Amino acid sequence: MAGGEPPTPGALLCALLWAAAAAPTPLGGGRGGSPAPGTFGRLYRGAVNISAERLYAFAYSRQPGQVDAVRVYVNSSSENLQYPVLFVVRQQKGVLSWQVPLIFRGLYQRTYNYQEVSRTLCPSEPASETGPSEQIIFVDVASMAPFNIAYELLVTRLENFQLETNKPFNFTASPSQPQYFLYKFPQDVDSVIIKVVSDAVYPCSVVSVQDIVCPVYDLDHNVEFNGVYQSMTKQAAITVQRKDFPGEQFFVVFVIKPEDYACGGSVPSSIHGNVNRTWNLQRTKNLQVTIVPSINRSVYIQAMFFSFLSFLSFYLGSVIVAFVHYIRVRRKASSGRLSPEDGSGIMTSSHPITSSTPEGSSYGAIDESSSSGGRQLSSPERGPPAGSDTDSSVEEESDFDTMPEIESDKNIIRTKVFLYLSDLSRKDRRIVSKKYKIYFWNIITIAVFYALPVIQLVITYQTVVNVTGNQDICYYNFLCAHPLGVLSAFNNVLSNVGHTLLGFLFLLIVLRRDILHRRAMEMKDIYTLDYGIPKHFGLFYAMGIALMMEGVLSACYHVCPNYSNFQFDTSFMYMIAGLCMLKLYQTRHPDINASAYSAYASFAVVICLAVLGVVFGKNGMWFWVIFSMIHVLASLALSTQIYYMGRFKIGECYLGIFRRAAMVLYTDCIQQCSRPMYMDRMVLLIVGNLVNWSFAIFGLVYRPKDFASYILGIFICNLLLYLAFYIIMKLRSSEKLLPIPLFCIVATAVVWAAALYFFFQTLSSWEETPAESREKNRPCILLGFFDDHDVWHFLSAAALFFSFLVLLTLDDDLDAVRRDKIPVF
Repeated sequence: MAGGEPPTPGALLCALLWAAAAAPTPLGGGRGGSPAPGTFGRLYRGAVNISAERLYAFAYSRQPGQVDAVRVYVNSSSENLQYPVLFVVRQQKGVLSWQVPLIFRGLYQRTYNYQEVSRTLCPSEPASETGPSEQIIFVDVASMAPFNIAYELLVTRLENFQLETNKPFNFTASPSQPQYFLYKFPQDVDSVIIKVVSDAVYPCSVVSVQDIVCPVYDLDHNVEFNGVYQSMTKQAAITVQRKDFPGEQFFVVFVIKPEDYACGGSVPSSIHGNVNRTWNLQRTKNLQVTIVPSINRSVYIQAMFFSFLSFLSFYLGSVIVAFVHYIRVRRKASSGRLSPEDGSGIMTSSHPITSSTPEGSSYGAIDESSSSGGRQLSSPERGPPAGSDTDSSVEEESDFDTMPEIESDKNIIRTKVFLYLSDLSRKDRRIVSKKYKIYFWNIITIAVFYALPVIQLVITYQTVVNVTGNQDICYYNFLCAHPLGVLSAFNNVLSNVGHTLLGFLFLLIVLRRDILHRRAMEMKDIYTLDYGIPKHFGLFYAMGIALMMEGVLSACYHVCPNYSNFQFDTSFMYMIAGLCMLKLYQTRHPDINASAYSAYASFAVVICLAVLGVVFGKNGMWFWVIFSMIHVLASLALSTQIYYMGRFKIGECYLGIFRRAAMVLYTDCIQQCSRPMYMDRMVLLIVGNLVNWSFAIFGLVYRPKDFASYILGIFICNLLLYLAFYIIMKLRSSEKLLPIPLFCIVATAVVWAAALYFFFQTLSSWEETPAESREKNRPCILLGFFDDHDVWHFLSAAALFFSFLVLLTLDDDLDAVRRDKIPVF
């Protein structure tokens, strides 16, 4: 301590002042009196009033290059707010003052008074002289009270003011006794992570990183004025880079808040209005701080290479599969054993179907001997050749049918008990193809208009975080948030590259199939015209764009993840699930699938409901009642349309559909209890309605906070249910699964299972306060750069890609099967 040091020339002034003030006075000197020399580590007691104040002078010697910190502790038993004790500390380059009782204000203007106050003085800059220099600190104690007010004063020099790398340091803080420490970057470290832990959740605290500037903002009402800060309960972490601090050093400030409201706690019920209370022992918190080096530049490069090479390997695999398929087709062609599923060629006229199928007729036309309708189909108005797909003035989006007039009554065909694909693939291929192309062009338009404002908004979010230093705005995993440039968590953005790369790869695969199909159509390949599932690629293109946009918007969301922009991460997930269901339904119902306009309008309604759920879903019971009613009624209406293949007449008003459904239910199930006409469809729709009603009841009862994920769960469950039904019905119909779709199904199941495991490893949650969310933060698990949620991004991208391949290849086994032999389900 300084009290044990030998006399120095700088202490001569203090000795003379002490000698001049040797005569005792009742209060030790009046206003303007000489300062009393003080000793570090000694407790001084005294009293002050309006006519008497105390002045102390503390001198010490500072060594070259040394940073000295002094801490001042004061105490006063008085709770009189009209006449507080005023403390003023004067240093060489600054003044620090406060009063006792020290008043803190909380929520609703509640006040909290503290009689014990302890502050660390802003340390002076390291001395550059070759020899020791002398410093002096003056502490002035005064009060305007007409009566004596007792006080205590203790001034100490801090021995552990500078934090060391990888060395934990324990200390205690309270609202009136904040703490801060100095840290200097080692020569070989460019970035560090400040990790703070505590065994107790409360009291709520704030961790701040501030530049070496005086004064240091270390009280609850001013800690947010400078630097970077975040609230904390049991855990906090802040990544600091050397480039952000020109002096290569900074202060780590720890402030305890007078209330726990900001950290999710409640305001004490014993405090009402502006009643003053003193909380000293109740608001003390034990903390441990450890500063560890963060990753270096080589880890960034390694992580970027890993991300891109991992998904570029899918490109290599696709090229290998395509090459093997090409070699296989060439060998079979050279040996004369080419089969339709190998890509076919030009079929000879000896094929039985060619003799009765006019050139340029509808792509679903079957000859009389095989048509399930038992009629010869011939169109007097022939369009261009079947392979032509050029734009023309024909209606792109209408219910116009090129069937002969005798077959134009759709009720006759679509309400038969046993339907085959030839019954639902009778429209002109050009019109149907143009109808599905609209899906592709519309989703590009939607993507552009949706993504641009989103990108602008998240850039604004990130700018606000960087300018204000408020790290409570964004819900990162702070133990694994690696900054790069203006981005605070570059790893969360980088991990979404898989969606974009695999979405583009899927577009290339679809494009290859589309080109081969066009070539076959131009060569009048009869297997392409009248066999297998009709090939329409518009929905596949839309799915690929949706997967790419999911990567873009998920990256935008993770620029600053929070409650208000989570919808960015889920909007295109709704579209992906919806497009997959539409594609699955289109496979066996190409003529009666929903139009692009109605489908995207439905998605717009869903996204609108998601926004309303984010705004009103937390506490609005009325919203959940309305949403559940809409959900149930929409399920019933859609089920009725699916059951009757879109031929269920609804009368003059749309509500007639429910009246008709009730009548059918009464006559078929109650009055005479007859067997449903379409048993398979009925089983699917019953199970589907039970699942959707269960979701509606769950939402009504529990009202989940994450409404966007709740809607996404509804979409995914319906998609999985329909896919399972489709595969089961396919196997029941004696159809088979080829090796490629079977591999994709297995890969999809395995990768989705692994992805969901990492998805449920919650690392943050905007459903809670930022401080509570940080309790879930965990270190990186992959390459020291990616966390569990990043692995979820990688695996979910691969799982979606395999899911798309399942839909693309699932019915490849039907390429050699006539359409009047392919059942509809």
